[in-house]
Amino acid sequence: MLKLPVYLDNNATTQMDPRVLEAMLPYFIEHFGNAASRSHSFGWQAEEAVDSAREQVAKLIGAEHQEIIFTSGATEGDNLAIKGVYEMYAGKGNHIITCVTEHKAVSDTCKHIEKLGGEVTYLKVHPDGLVDLKELEAAIKPTTILIAIMYANNETGVIQLVNEISTIAKKHGVLFFTDGTQAIGKIPVDVQKDGIDIMAFTAHKMYGPKGVGALYVRRKNPRVKITAQIDGGGHERGMRSGTLNVPGIVGFGKACEICRTTMEKDTVRIKALRDKLETELLKIEEIYLNGSKEHRLPHICNISFKYVDGDALLMNLNKNIAVSSGSACTSASIEPSFVLKALGLGDDLAHSSLRFGLSRFTTEEEINYTIEQITSTINKLRKISPLWEMFKEGVDIDSAAWAHH
Repeated sequence: MLKLPVYLDNNATTQMDPRVLEAMLPYFIEHFGNAASRSHSFGWQAEEAVDSAREQVAKLIGAEHQEIIFTSGATEGDNLAIKGVYEMYAGKGNHIITCVTEHKAVSDTCKHIEKLGGEVTYLKVHPDGLVDLKELEAAIKPTTILIAIMYANNETGVIQLVNEISTIAKKHGVLFFTDGTQAIGKIPVDVQKDGIDIMAFTAHKMYGPKGVGALYVRRKNPRVKITAQIDGGGHERGMRSGTLNVPGIVGFGKACEICRTTMEKDTVRIKALRDKLETELLKIEEIYLNGSKEHRLPHICNISFKYVDGDALLMNLNKNIAVSSGSACTSASIEPSFVLKALGLGDDLAHSSLRFGLSRFTTEEEINYTIEQITSTINKLRKISPLWEMFKEGVDIDSAAWAHH
C-alpha cells in the first residue's frame, strides 16, 4: 500500500530508525543521570552509555573515541571547528580557504571570521561542482591556517576529491576541515585514509535524532587544538561545555552502528532506485542533471526542468511528494539556489530544479509514483507555458529580445 505523501527530502532530515528510538528510551526515565555526575550510579550509567556511543561514532569514521566531541549538530560543529581553529592558530596566521558551494553554516561562519579581521578565499567550482585543485593549491599562502571544504554537497550530492585536498593541505602544513554531514553513514568515510584533521557531522541525516552531532578532532599527526566556543564545566575535553544530551548521544551511537553494518547493502538498493528515478525523468525533453554524475552520493539527484516554474512545480507536487528546491536551511528564500548558480546555471534552470534525496525507507512503489506524478505535472505546466510554446516553435529564447514596457 502506497502511503502518501512520499518523502524524498532526505538531505534535509531522515526518519529516525525505530531501532534508534528503542535504544534511546531507557535514558529518558530509567537511566536519567547526568553523565558528569561522578558520585553515584545514575551518573555512572549515563557516562557508560555516552562512552559506548562515542566508540560507535568513532568506529564508523575510523577515529579513536577520544577524538569525538559531542555537539548539538553540524551547524555547531562547523562553527566550533572554524572559529576554534581561527582563535587557536592566530599566532600562525589568519587565512582560511573555502569554496562557494559550502553549506551556510560554513560560509556564514567564514563571513563572521572576516568581520573579526580574518581573510577568507572562496574558491569557485567547475560546472560539475568540483573544486579546482590547482586553484586550491595556488590560494595557499604563509598565513593560511585552514582549508574548509565539504565532503559532499547537500544540494547536488557532489563528492569533493577529499583525498587530493587533504594531500595538498598536508604538503603545506595547513589543517583540513570538512563538513561531512551528507556523506557520513551513506558512503565509507575514513578520517585516516582521507587525511581529515577535523570533521563535523550530525545524527539526523543518518536516521538518528535531531539536535545531536559530533566534531572529530585529530589527536595525532598532527595533534589539532581548538579553542572552545562555549565555556563552562570543561566537558568534552574542554572543547564544548554543557550537560550532555545522553538519550540523543545514545541514539546517535546506535544510528552510527546501524549505518556501519548496513551501509553497503542499503546503498546498492537505494542507488538502483535513484538511478531508475533519474533515468525515467531524463527521458522528458529539456531536462538536465546538475552536478557531477560520477563523483556524487548514491541517494541524491538534482534535476532542472527547463521551461517550468520551480515554485509552480513544487506547489503542484508537494501535496503528495515531499521534495525541495535547494537546501532546507535556506529554502524560505525565493532566490534561486546559490549552489546551482555556482555551477554556472542560469536563473531559469536554477529556479526550476528539484532535489531528490532517497533513504533506507524509500520503496520502489514510491519511486514509480514519483516518476508518474512528476511526468504528468511537467506536461501539464508546459502546456500552459508561453516559453515552452515558443521553444517548440523554434524561437531561440535565450537570445530573444524581451520587450520592456
